[in-house]
Amino acid sequence: MMHRRPPIPLFIVMLGAFVVATILGVTIGTVDIPSRAVLELLAARLPLLHLDLPYPDKFATILFEIRLPRVGLMAITGATLAAAGTTYQGLFRNPLADPYLVGIASGAGLGATLVLSSRVYETSIGLQAVPLGAFVGGILTVAIVIISARVGSSTPITTVLLSGVAIGSFASAFTTFWMLRSPDGLWRAFNWMLGGYAGGGWTPIMIVLPYLIVGYVILQLNARSLNVLQLGEEQAQQLGIRIERTKFTLIAAATLMTAAAVSFGGLIGFVGLIVPHVIRILAGPDYRTLVPLSVLGGATFLMFCDLAARTLLAPQEIPVGVITALAGTPFFIFLLRRLKRSVF
Repeated sequence: MMHRRPPIPLFIVMLGAFVVATILGVTIGTVDIPSRAVLELLAARLPLLHLDLPYPDKFATILFEIRLPRVGLMAITGATLAAAGTTYQGLFRNPLADPYLVGIASGAGLGATLVLSSRVYETSIGLQAVPLGAFVGGILTVAIVIISARVGSSTPITTVLLSGVAIGSFASAFTTFWMLRSPDGLWRAFNWMLGGYAGGGWTPIMIVLPYLIVGYVILQLNARSLNVLQLGEEQAQQLGIRIERTKFTLIAAATLMTAAAVSFGGLIGFVGLIVPHVIRILAGPDYRTLVPLSVLGGATFLMFCDLAARTLLAPQEIPVGVITALAGTPFFIFLLRRLKRSVF
């Protein structure tokens, strides 16, 4: 039975976890900043308030130029990947689906690798060219997948899946070939693929946030159609759902969101797999509930993973993609065994 409105207690709990993750993310690091100092420094930036604070200048620099942009980007990246994962799992009717299912990760990795191994990286554009290359690579890959998967006037989900695996494998193989051919960019490309924060201040947030907002609105507007699609395409069509347009809209929105997220965060896996499945267990199968809760859960999960990446081996930093993989692999095996028991 579908929920008509979001489960308020679960939403409150997840909102509390989000706030805790945010506070810990901005206060804990190589230089710890007391939570009271964070609040007072934020208040001092408000209009009409002129506070004489007894804190060193480095606190404000660390908070506003490093910590807040980093925590914000991790939150947006996690929210985007989780929302896209929820969409793919519903669209493919497969709990093992995630945002990288249609080859977007491989395409983005190829685009970033081409930039990192070229002289464009050494120009004044610098690191700004890396997310652009990743974004273009991801979008082109998905476009090729959709064109390859077309059968007449329709785009069967199974064909999209198979085409995504094939094109993604080709992009991964070509990436490996190019990295071996250009050893100078090998280490930079390897670091990017492990995922993590590469700096850039507030600019990445300003670029990725619109994609999250627009994508979220599109997914939420199509949440009811996604519910109906769970009954099967034939029955959904009988209930008035325009199948092809709905599938194209959902795939396009989820793909654009994922491409924007990985273009700055790198290839961060398992967020789009773990979070939607856990939310589905807690909140039920209604996508009108799943989408907003997945956004909140994905942001919280990745902020905690990033905090672990910064603190476990401090002052050395672990790529956040390593943390999500370590957390996600056991969960994936558990989910696979659970599905195996249900099938056999």
